[in-house]
Amino acid sequence: MKPLTFWPISARAKIVGVFTDIDDTLTTEGAITPDALQALHDLKAAGLMVIPITGRPLGWSIPFASTWPVNAIVAENGAVALLHDATQNQISKIYQQNLVTRTHNFEQMQRIAQKVLKEIPGTAIAQDSTGRETDIAFDHSEFHHLSQEQIQQVVQLLQQEGMTATVSSIHINAWFGDHNKWHGAQWVLKELTGRDLIQEIDQWVYVGDSTNDQVMFEHFTHSVGVANIKRFEKDLKHLPEYITQHERGAGFSEVARLLLGQNL
Repeated sequence: MKPLTFWPISARAKIVGVFTDIDDTLTTEGAITPDALQALHDLKAAGLMVIPITGRPLGWSIPFASTWPVNAIVAENGAVALLHDATQNQISKIYQQNLVTRTHNFEQMQRIAQKVLKEIPGTAIAQDSTGRETDIAFDHSEFHHLSQEQIQQVVQLLQQEGMTATVSSIHINAWFGDHNKWHGAQWVLKELTGRDLIQEIDQWVYVGDSTNDQVMFEHFTHSVGVANIKRFEKDLKHLPEYITQHERGAGFSEVARLLLGQNL
């Protein structure tokens, strides 16, 4: 990972939009800080698209989709997107899976969640789970701590049940289907603009902080890890191209300032 300042000006000048993780990338200690929120406003004012994409649930994401200056929020690791119609001040939801599939998967996920809790001592469902529709989540670092061995046991059990499982900075997420953050990014851009992300990938940057971001680091020409990504560095097969000097929201603010030609 190279220092963010090594990102060439000629490459930065082509950027039309930012995809970003939320937890520990935009937020610090669970809340967005004034500098990160100002960065979102500044990017929007400059005409750049900004789309957070997170493993957090739909219900948790709605207040932020309503108030943050972003084009959309993709939640539950790419399964659902929240679109804000500013003219009518309304939030609409769109899904990658149809209702029949979501209903069937939801029932199976509740069974599997109980199996995890029963078979792996010390596990706990994430506290934001009441807002989840298309995945399940277990807390490993937000309010409840799991060892690396326990995390791997949970992931293995989920995968044995045929689920996709990823580990974020705070949760273990699992779902049925082949969607992920990368597929969600392509999908939401097509829904919003009709454009193909792959065809313009060198015009976008992704900012993240943990192992569930590596699918984005793998595919984006321009990718940035905020400084706290160092805690996951040994677990990442695909590293971001650049790393910020500061952690979390302050690191995201660095990215915004550099894109806007401001001093770091």
